[in-house]
This record gives sequence, structure tokens and C-alpha cells, in this order.
Amino acid sequence: MNFKPFSIYKFRTMKEDGRNINAPLVTFRGDNRITRVGAFLRRYKLDELPQLVNVLAGDMSFVGPRPEVWKYVDKFRDQYSKLLSVRPGITDPASIAYSDEEKLICQSEKSEDTYLALILPEKIRMSSDYIEKRGLLKDIGLIITTVFKSWRHKAE
Repeated sequence: MNFKPFSIYKFRTMKEDGRNINAPLVTFRGDNRITRVGAFLRRYKLDELPQLVNVLAGDMSFVGPRPEVWKYVDKFRDQYSKLLSVRPGITDPASIAYSDEEKLICQSEKSEDTYLALILPEKIRMSSDYIEKRGLLKDIGLIITTVFKSWRHKAE
């Protein structure tokens, strides 16, 4: 919170490639950096399970604005000042709405540019709206929606 970095736990789903520091931070379906097991974990959102450790440690909550990589937070610093005033979460309205953002990104030749110009500003807006209207019943609804959306991915 308040621009204080923390380590977010996730299963590794990508090949470790220390040589390519200029690789985009966004990924898409078919990205050759994603391992076979990683693709499975991502498809069913299982790569997010270790974030329960973050919840138990008090770094995250179940519902709240999704944490973003520092490079993007810094680029949208003014907008993130509001989002980082609350505890980040495993799910929020933006992560539900953009649960298939990989499809949008892979349709573009410049995946990172598409993410920064179209997707991230809308996610920031949705997360900001959530902060203004959050409440226990809304959070319970978001958790239920997230679980059902994850199950639906399983059926596809």
C-alpha cells in the first residue's frame, strides 16, 4: 500500500530467461516463454493460489485492486496513488472483466503497447470505481464470480 513494494507469490509459469531483460512484461496465449505446465496453471488460474500466503501475511486481501508490476505503476503513478491507498487483492472487478485479456493482447502486434494504451487504463478505472463502492456484499459477490469464472475456463 502507498507505493510500498512487496513480494507476490505465484507459481512460476514461464521459462527463466535472464538474458532478455527487454522482453515485454505482458504475456499472451501462445507466448513461447510460457511452459506447458505454466499454460495449464494459467488457464485454470491455479498460478494465483500461492497468493493465499500473501493474504495470510497481511500483504493482500481476497478482494482489492490487483497489484501491478512496478514499471506500469510508475508510468501511471497519479492514478495508482488512489489504488495503492488500499490493500491489493487476489481479485477485483477489473480482473474478472479482463480474465481473458490474453486474447486481446495476442490480436495486436505490439502486446505491451496495447496493454498500456487500452487495457491498463480501463483496469485502473474499474479498480478506482471499486474502491469508491466497496463493501462486504460486493466483495462476496466478486469472490463468487471469480470462482465461477475460473470453473468456466475449465469447461472451455
